[in-house]
Amino acid sequence: MHGGQLPDICCSLPSLLKPCHRSLLVPSQLPIPTHPSPYLHKPPKRRSSQIAMAATATTTLLKSSFAGARLPSAPRAPSSVVLPTPRSSAAISASLSSSPSTPPYDLTSFRFSPIKESIVSREMTRRYMTDMITYADTDVVIVGAGSAGLSCAYELSKDPSISVAIIEQSVSPGGGAWLGGQLFSAMVVRKPAHLFLDELDIAYDEAEDYVVIKHAALFTSTVMSRLLARPNVKLFNAVAVEDLIVKQGRVGGVVTNWALVSMNHDTQSCMDPNVMEAKVVVSSCGHDGPFGATGVKRLQDIGMISAVPGMKALDMNTAEDEIVRLTREVVPGMIVTGMEVAEIDGAPRMGPTFGAMMISGQKAAHLALKALGRPNAIDGTTETVPPMWREEFVLASKDDEVVDA
Repeated sequence: MHGGQLPDICCSLPSLLKPCHRSLLVPSQLPIPTHPSPYLHKPPKRRSSQIAMAATATTTLLKSSFAGARLPSAPRAPSSVVLPTPRSSAAISASLSSSPSTPPYDLTSFRFSPIKESIVSREMTRRYMTDMITYADTDVVIVGAGSAGLSCAYELSKDPSISVAIIEQSVSPGGGAWLGGQLFSAMVVRKPAHLFLDELDIAYDEAEDYVVIKHAALFTSTVMSRLLARPNVKLFNAVAVEDLIVKQGRVGGVVTNWALVSMNHDTQSCMDPNVMEAKVVVSSCGHDGPFGATGVKRLQDIGMISAVPGMKALDMNTAEDEIVRLTREVVPGMIVTGMEVAEIDGAPRMGPTFGAMMISGQKAAHLALKALGRPNAIDGTTETVPPMWREEFVLASKDDEVVDA
């Protein structure tokens, strides 16, 4: 995908749909400080000029397409967990064959390294239990890993001082963003949300007012892979949120259980849940359905909001603007994003166009950063980034294509 040639068939496209492959316009990401989670990932390789800049910078800068902003960050405390030394890039390269057509092993007599079955069990269990301990009290819990929730988590994860837990009831995160409308493949994104795709380096065909990704799964898999590679994020999939923690009128976390347990409370004896405290909860549960809009519906049940009128009939042009505009903190401690916004406000549904999900998620992230007292694009504190850095690290865009928070 990165830097590859477009197939010849694209040359026959109408002039309206011009094949467009955009490369990132910024250097590789600067180093991410250590997070308490014991599962750190090796930072990307950096050129010597970047290393020199990092040594002289007073703050780590994080790129964002949202409102043309770039976020400064603060380091987290170092982890006390001892980790094995990661393999160097040279060692990895040496283990690969110099010829791409020849595998680095003999397929006629292939054997894996031996392992005890108990080791596999211990490795999975130890890591998951450590994650549960680490994220039992976290900065932000995002409920729902659809396109809005993933976009929100991606934007939040740029600030390595913020710990982010994502709760997804399905085994496979992504919500409805694996396909376009009516189970078709292509994903349509209206401008200026294509700036988020540029940031992720996702190829698309470009028209005057919108772009088309050849398969929706390309967006979802890309944002997910970028997000989950970051050390301050944990995805708990196959986990359901059954309730909210509320203290003195403020949402302070979520009540969780295995999704299969939540779906079978009526067939089994009492199966008590677990809890996860959070400074901010972001609800991105989507529109009404078996697990849809559960955040706002629970707020109505406990009297924190008066009504959940449900989304109105489809109107793409009205819907996407409304979803972004109405993304907000609906009660103290809880931000609502994505199609769940339409449920609480009676906004129109938008159908198979996804730009509002991305930008609503980004806006929710900056609302959470504001609530946490971190630099954000809502109150303009990202402007504290030194001007000498701004041009190099902010993705270029037209003035009329910057999304207003």
